[in-house]
Amino acid sequence: MGGTENRNFLKDSERVAFDYKHRATIRFNISKYDAAVNKGRLRYKDLELAKQKAAILKRKVLKELPFYLQQFEKNAKANGCEVKWAVDSDQALDIIYDIVKDCGAKLIVKSKSMTTEEVDLNLHMQKNGIQSIETDLGEFIVQVAGEKPYHIVTPAMHKSKKDIASLFHDKFNLSEDSSPEEMTRFVRGKLRNAFKTAGVGITGANFLLAEEGGIALTENEGNGMLSFSLPKIHIVLAGIEKLLPSYKDLDLMWPLLAVHGTGQKVTVYNSVVFGPANKEERGGPERMIVILLDNGRSDLYNTVDQSEALACIRCGACLNACPIYKNVGGYTYNSVYSGPIGSVITPHLKGLKEFQHLSFASSLCGKCGEVCPVKIPLPDLLLKNRRDAVDKGLRPISEKLVMKGMGKGLSSRTMMDLTKGTFKNFLVRLSGAGSLVGKKRMFPQFAPSSFSNQWKKRKHKH
Repeated sequence: MGGTENRNFLKDSERVAFDYKHRATIRFNISKYDAAVNKGRLRYKDLELAKQKAAILKRKVLKELPFYLQQFEKNAKANGCEVKWAVDSDQALDIIYDIVKDCGAKLIVKSKSMTTEEVDLNLHMQKNGIQSIETDLGEFIVQVAGEKPYHIVTPAMHKSKKDIASLFHDKFNLSEDSSPEEMTRFVRGKLRNAFKTAGVGITGANFLLAEEGGIALTENEGNGMLSFSLPKIHIVLAGIEKLLPSYKDLDLMWPLLAVHGTGQKVTVYNSVVFGPANKEERGGPERMIVILLDNGRSDLYNTVDQSEALACIRCGACLNACPIYKNVGGYTYNSVYSGPIGSVITPHLKGLKEFQHLSFASSLCGKCGEVCPVKIPLPDLLLKNRRDAVDKGLRPISEKLVMKGMGKGLSSRTMMDLTKGTFKNFLVRLSGAGSLVGKKRMFPQFAPSSFSNQWKKRKHKH
C-alpha cells in the first residue's frame, strides 16, 4: 500500500505497538473505563431498547437533515443567536478570527471541542497573536505538552499520573510528587483568571436542538459552563450532523452518551443554551454565534452506505473496544477522529486516496459495532470503504495481481497440490512475501505435504 499517510501509519504503528510502557498505560486507563462502563450498563433495565430508540432517532435526523438544519437556524436566530455556515476549515477559521479581531480580544477560553481540533483553531489563533487556552483538564494537559488530544473523550489517556506530574514540574515547577488533587487544584487556579479576563469563549455542542434553536453541552468539570457564561462573546462551532429534533430527546441521549463514554448515570454538568443573555439576566454573553461546519460532511452524507456514520455521538466506546487502537494508539491515525469511527469517516473528510489505509487497519472483530450506542455497523462500513478504494482503482496493482492469483490458486485443489511445501517456502523467501507479517513475526512454514494429500494417505491407512 503506497502513499505518505499509509507509510507513516505503518511506521508509527510498529513503533507504538512495541512501546510496552505506552501500551501498559493505555490498557490500564482503558481497563478503568471498561469497568465503569460495564457497571453503568447494568443500570439499564433494557439497554438494547434504549440503543434501538437512539439509533432510530439519529437515522430520522439524517433522513431529514436539511429540514432540521433550516429549523435550527430559524429558531436560533429567533432566540437572538447569529448563525453562520462554514464550508470548510478555512472558512470556519476566518469567521472566528473576524469575530475575535472585531471585538479586540487577545485571549480565548475554549471548552473541550473536537470540531475546534478538527479545524486546528489553537494554531491559527496563535499565528495571529491570540492566545487560546484549553479549559478541560485533559485538553489543558496535552496543550501544555504541545500535543493533540489522544482520544475523543479522554484527551490525555496516553499519560500516566507520573507523566503529568513530570510535565507540570517542567512547565510550572510543581513538585514531581504532586498528587492528582494538587495538580487539579493548580490548574483550576490558573484557569480562573483566564475565565474572568477572556473576551471570547468557544465551545462545541454535543447536540443542536432544532425545535428550540438551542445547543446542549455535557461535561464533568464546569469549564464548559464558565467558557460560555463569563466572556462577552460565545462562539459555538458544531458539525452539521449534531442535530436532535428537540430537547425532549435529551433524556434518551444524554444518559446513553454518559454511560458509554465514562460509565456515569449522567455527566455532572448538562447545559442547554438558547442564546445570548437577555435584558433581565445579570450574567451571560452579549453575543452568541453558532457556526455550522460542513468540512466534508456533505460528501459523506451523499455517500449512500457510509452516511450512517454521521449518527455518531462521539462517546468513544468504539475506541476503547478496538484491539487495533489499544495497540497502535490515537496519534498513529494522524486524524482528530481515531479508532473505528475515525477509520470510517476520515477517508471521506480528508480524502479516500490518502486515508484509505485506515479502513484496512482493522481486525473486523465486530466489537466496535456491538458497543455503539446508536448501532452504527462500523465493521460493515469499514468493508464498504475498502470496496470503494478497490472500485476507484486506489489499491496497488501488485495487490490486485496477488489477489487474482490467490483466487485462482485457492479455488483449485489441483493447483494447491501442484507443488510441495518445500517449493512454496522457497517462493515465499524469494518473493519477500514473508515481510508481510512484519519484522517481529515469522511467516508460517508450509508443511511438506498438502492437507488434501495428508488426508488421502490417512484414509488409505484406515
